[in-house]
Amino acid sequence: MKIAGAPISWGVCEVPGWGHQLSAERVLREMREIGLTATEFGPDGFLPSDDILRELGLCAVGGFVPVVLHEGEPTVDLDRFVAAGADTVVLAAATGQDGYDTRPELDDTGWKRVLSNLDRLAAAARERGLTAVLHPHVGTMVETPAEVRRVLDGSGIALCLDTGHLLIGGTDPVELAERNGDRIAHVHAKDVDAGMAAEVRRAERTYTEAVAAGMYRPIGDGDVDFARVAAALRRHGYDGWWVLEQDTILAAEPAGEGPVADVRRSAERLREILS
Repeated sequence: MKIAGAPISWGVCEVPGWGHQLSAERVLREMREIGLTATEFGPDGFLPSDDILRELGLCAVGGFVPVVLHEGEPTVDLDRFVAAGADTVVLAAATGQDGYDTRPELDDTGWKRVLSNLDRLAAAARERGLTAVLHPHVGTMVETPAEVRRVLDGSGIALCLDTGHLLIGGTDPVELAERNGDRIAHVHAKDVDAGMAAEVRRAERTYTEAVAAGMYRPIGDGDVDFARVAAALRRHGYDGWWVLEQDTILAAEPAGEGPVADVRRSAERLREILS
């Protein structure tokens, strides 16, 4: 089973002031201890070198890259992915602001630039033997069902099916997997409390507040129907990675097991579903 980890499940995030950041050594060691064999990179600077992955018997599957797509012609450092033997560039349509609590509105000109840049970056990735995917993400320019549809209709890029961010943004991940499974090339598997997700959509909480309050849950403890997601993707022939992601904010170094306990539960449940 192609199940990988992500440092954000241990609270490691690119957003300034997100919370206490655990060391790469602890995060990667705990990934291996629960049976994971692969990981996404995490934010810039998290991995001291690719050697640490090899020493722990982990491979790199790719990484999350926020890019401002509605301005200019941005580039992505694809050499980093090729050197690490990774295969997936996970793009997000960044706002240009820090964090994911607010976002501007795009006009038609901005949208044309987003769609053009997505196709251009996807083509550049293909030339290097990589797959670029667009990650619909809360607090980015592609969050809502209408925005996801605009990407599907207006560009050829594949999607990262992030079950949590889609649900929070108002898209049913099961429905997307059933209708557009042929466009899914990467999965971020996270479960969500639907009630708290609705509060974020209604602007009753910020995204950061909701994460800190425990909006993300171990797989099986939230409201995403993973069995139906898996069945839909299987029908479409999906054979990519399932990256365990449960966005977490830590106040300090955990005294006990810490975040790995929830990741272990998610891994066990996802293995049962995929088997």
